[in-house]
Amino acid sequence: MDSQPPANESSSPSTTIGDIVPFYSSYLWNRVASLIPTSNAISNLYRQTFTRKRHISFPLPLPSDFPCSSANISADTSRIYVVLEEIMADVLSNLHDIQKSLEFWQSRAEDSNARKAYFMIFERGPVAFVDESRKLVRKSLSEDSAMQHLCQSSSSHMFDRMRVLMELRSSLASFLAQLYVELDKRGEDLLKNPEKSLPSLLAVIDRLFSNLEGSFSHLHAGRESDSSIDGSYSMPLVFDRLPEVNEEGSQWTDCELTDAINLVHKNLEKLNSYLSVMVGKHRKPRRMTLYWVRYTCGAVGLSVFSIWLLRHSSLMGSSDIENWIHDAKEATVSFFSDHVEQPLLAIRDELFDTFRKRHKGVMEAEEVQLTQDSLHRMLRNFCEQATREKVSDNATDQEMLEVVMHRYEKELVHPIHNLLSGELARGLLIQVQKLKLDIETAMLELEQILRANEINFAILAALPAFFLSLGMLALLRTWLKQDSKAQGRGRIARIHRRLLVVEIEKRIMQYQSYIEQGRNKDAETVFGLLIYSLERLYRVVEIPAKTSGEWDLVKQDLIELGRPQQQTSYKLTVTQRLVTVYDCLLPTLKRQ
Repeated sequence: MDSQPPANESSSPSTTIGDIVPFYSSYLWNRVASLIPTSNAISNLYRQTFTRKRHISFPLPLPSDFPCSSANISADTSRIYVVLEEIMADVLSNLHDIQKSLEFWQSRAEDSNARKAYFMIFERGPVAFVDESRKLVRKSLSEDSAMQHLCQSSSSHMFDRMRVLMELRSSLASFLAQLYVELDKRGEDLLKNPEKSLPSLLAVIDRLFSNLEGSFSHLHAGRESDSSIDGSYSMPLVFDRLPEVNEEGSQWTDCELTDAINLVHKNLEKLNSYLSVMVGKHRKPRRMTLYWVRYTCGAVGLSVFSIWLLRHSSLMGSSDIENWIHDAKEATVSFFSDHVEQPLLAIRDELFDTFRKRHKGVMEAEEVQLTQDSLHRMLRNFCEQATREKVSDNATDQEMLEVVMHRYEKELVHPIHNLLSGELARGLLIQVQKLKLDIETAMLELEQILRANEINFAILAALPAFFLSLGMLALLRTWLKQDSKAQGRGRIARIHRRLLVVEIEKRIMQYQSYIEQGRNKDAETVFGLLIYSLERLYRVVEIPAKTSGEWDLVKQDLIELGRPQQQTSYKLTVTQRLVTVYDCLLPTLKRQ
């Protein structure tokens, strides 16, 4: 047996323990490694376990009441209907996986040479990082064009995968288009005479699987010797065949129908296993592989932080963490009190209490009026005594103050004498009274300004908490709307759904162009991709359309776009209606 270590037929005297130990160590290591499942095996097991059951969203091109409308419906008819749904769902799911990987490689192929080199070194995992770094250093020492060779290797790496994925997509899209057209032709016959139509439909499905096998065989035959993907074509796909049964002349027995349905189901499982391996080898790198450098740096940073945290924890006899938690708690309470509680209470007091307590201010208008009246009387008496004439009742304080200042200037010529026996002291008191009036007037105006801005000051103190709450509400709104790609409910999701409609319109026009040019094979492929795009739009628009009450009309329009015999002009009219009439596909949340 190969698993047994070979026996030593002729033992040499020079054989030592040092020679035997490495041999058996290598043998044991190979045995253990053979028991560990490879990444492809794990991927296949995951797909079989967690993605076995798929559900189709886009309806089959059969009568809407099939198969429930027929009273004499058989169990085989129900089974073939289930198998047809599984075929459509699996093919569409595999097309989606291929399309995502193909879009990734196409975007990478359009990048600059520096970006391609970065991808080859840093975005293919740690093993590729070591290998490419070693090759780059070796070629840098021996050649001058190391970077150019790396860019060429990157382009070859991407284009090999793009070529295989495009051929897989073309074959699957052609298979999907042929099956969809056959179901559209035979829908009425399946409803009216299922016993006669089922054998011919099963024979057609068997023929489609045979054609798909031939296209995949062509893919294997076109293998390039310098492909950058090892073992990509080592497992050709071979489907089982229906036995030679006369499906036209006589009806099949129940046993023959059951065997044929089981064979179709078996072929579908073979197709899924084959595509799982092929797409797995050519698919885009997983997120963990793409960003392994970031994750590694994050893991190292987290480890360093954990060690630092452990050194400051109570496990090492330190009370730093408890002190930091206490300080953070106090800072949070202080922030809440200074920027939330107190400003809100101040606003409440200003709105409900302050306006009722205006009379309790520091300076009131009545006090200022008393000071002004006192000054007016003092000025009036002084002017009457100084001029010995009666002052007019219409005289203003400014006019009388001019008389006081004129007399005050004369009194200052002999200040000592006039301070004792003149009017100098009285003039000084009048000026003190005037200064008092000016101060009280200014204080009254300042108090009015402060009272008018009490709410503004309170709102200004609450601004930090307001902006913090606004940011939290924005994050909550984004999470609730799930505004990502085409499956959300926000503006970005609507844009993605409209782009899907644009993609459908382009494929309708491309299909018509190929038909006019006589390129039926290419038209068949484009029609399969059209069904794939319709299924994607059907899936993502269902919930928004049901919310807006437009689902029945949107669903009918999408089904009309998938009918093979429908006129191209009518389909283009339907696409225009989708983006201009239905609210779930408008560019914004509100009509413009």
